[in-house]
Amino acid sequence: MVSDIGAPAHERIGAARRWAMLVVSTTAQASSAAMVHGPAFLIPALHSEGGMSLAEAGAVAAASMAGLMCTLIVWGLVVDRRGERFAMLIGLAGVVAAGTVASLAGGVAPMAIALFVAGASSGATNAASGRVVVGWFPPERRGLAMGIRQCAQPLGVGAGALTMAVIAAHTHAQVAIWVPTGLAAVALVLVAAVLIDPPRPPAHQAAEAPNPYRADGYLARVHGTSAILVVPQFVVWTFGLTWLVEDLGWAAGAAGVVVAGTQLIGAAGRIGAGHLSDAVSSRLRPMRWIAWAACATMLLLGALMGLSGTLAEIAAVVLLVVASAITVADNGLAYAAVAERAGPFWSGRALGIQNTTQYVVAAVVPPAAGAVIAATSYGAGFALAGVLPLAAVLLVPVRGEREIG
Repeated sequence: MVSDIGAPAHERIGAARRWAMLVVSTTAQASSAAMVHGPAFLIPALHSEGGMSLAEAGAVAAASMAGLMCTLIVWGLVVDRRGERFAMLIGLAGVVAAGTVASLAGGVAPMAIALFVAGASSGATNAASGRVVVGWFPPERRGLAMGIRQCAQPLGVGAGALTMAVIAAHTHAQVAIWVPTGLAAVALVLVAAVLIDPPRPPAHQAAEAPNPYRADGYLARVHGTSAILVVPQFVVWTFGLTWLVEDLGWAAGAAGVVVAGTQLIGAAGRIGAGHLSDAVSSRLRPMRWIAWAACATMLLLGALMGLSGTLAEIAAVVLLVVASAITVADNGLAYAAVAERAGPFWSGRALGIQNTTQYVVAAVVPPAAGAVIAATSYGAGFALAGVLPLAAVLLVPVRGEREIG
């Protein structure tokens, strides 16, 4: 059964309040992204000044991501049972508390444990903030709204990149953890002041709500499609900067500016894809188009990386920027499609499964792609990542999609 939880809801509040809740949800998700991905920017300081080995520093940086992956589905169940506002308030409070402990803790183990708890707590915003968008925006505006909400990750990562490494270099790594902790505290106050749970059917109907995974393979295929499209996305994110430095001889600072710029372009790509899905009344047809575009872009980028000459290098850099936008554009579409099909009593868990699947694949991509690139070349590694979206083209359940709204 297609969920219509947003159709009547948007008429109950004014447009200003609806957009204010979108801003708050995006802010909350951005703070989560900063807490989960920000510790990676502390590795140089932890290694050079903190006396940690690279293995220890890497473990500390990965702790928040590990915590997030362990709790996404659990938080989805909490959202389904208790609502979006409750989950976000409890989760953000946990992020603030654990982030504070991580900022003050002495020793590798206490810091890593605190970051694990902070990451586990931040999982609340992933499902809840998306549900707020689906619940309060009408079907014909959800794609655009979800695209804006999906900008939270690059915004949060960008905030961490611009601040945490600098603070860690001039003070101590633990001081930099106050950045995502402070962002979470701001988000907590905003959620308490602005957020309202979208209206849902009576709670007694929850027991009667059918399991959408048993009805057909629609949700499983959307999860699978998203997981496949994560591969080219993280190949570009992980190895774009390294290619610029190692193969083209760029200075690390200049390469960093380009990579930071691709984050903003990627955010624009998510918004554009969401708006397109509203215009064509489909989430999955644009998702298939993006898979085709990702395939073509990555294959061409891989071919250009294998060529020499100034023109080929310029074209490859431009195409790297384009690929950074295309390969992330599908995220909001899949998120909206999952929430709309799962319905008000299952979308929290379905979004938790969606996120968990993507994070698991994202964790595998860097070592796997790194091994391929080391054995062959950057061009071959990027081209191989461009072949995989062909499987996404075949898997995305376009024919199973129902009319939006």
